[in-house]
Amino acid sequence: MSHPGKINCALRPQMFYHIKLEHEILLHPKYFGPNLTETVKTKLFSDVEGTCSGKYGFIIAVTNIEHIGAGIIQPNRGFVQYRIVYRAIVYRPFKGEVVDGIVTQVTKVGVFAEAGPLTIFISKYSVHRILNLKVQRSLQTVLMKMMRKRARRCRLKIVLEFVLLVCALMPVTFSL
Repeated sequence: MSHPGKINCALRPQMFYHIKLEHEILLHPKYFGPNLTETVKTKLFSDVEGTCSGKYGFIIAVTNIEHIGAGIIQPNRGFVQYRIVYRAIVYRPFKGEVVDGIVTQVTKVGVFAEAGPLTIFISKYSVHRILNLKVQRSLQTVLMKMMRKRARRCRLKIVLEFVLLVCALMPVTFSL
């Protein structure tokens, strides 16, 4: 039996994982009734789908609810706490991974792009370092062309892992 939330990437990191996770919800007494189980499931979906955890990555979708624990009444409140074990598909980016994205904003300090649920910042210093090798134009000219082509597709390589991922623009992403 695997440990809940364990991601095994020893052989080769991949983008998507199907893992077992746990979550606790608090349910207000007004939701008690004949549809309690469905209400608990709905609350789980709304609480976890589309969220991000630093440990597991982005929770894309809950695929299966394996166990809903017995509700524990919270003293002096009336709320009931449920512990739920479920399986979900998660997306976890790794250092060195190459992703396709769309440039959404160009600023003086760099470029912002989106790749699925990720918002990625590409520093002008990273762009400049790579473009210097391939393009004999000033960074300002390159950024202005990218600004005119907002929502341009690009290919990004993750070089550091932070809350806001810092990436380097791959030289094959666009032609000027």
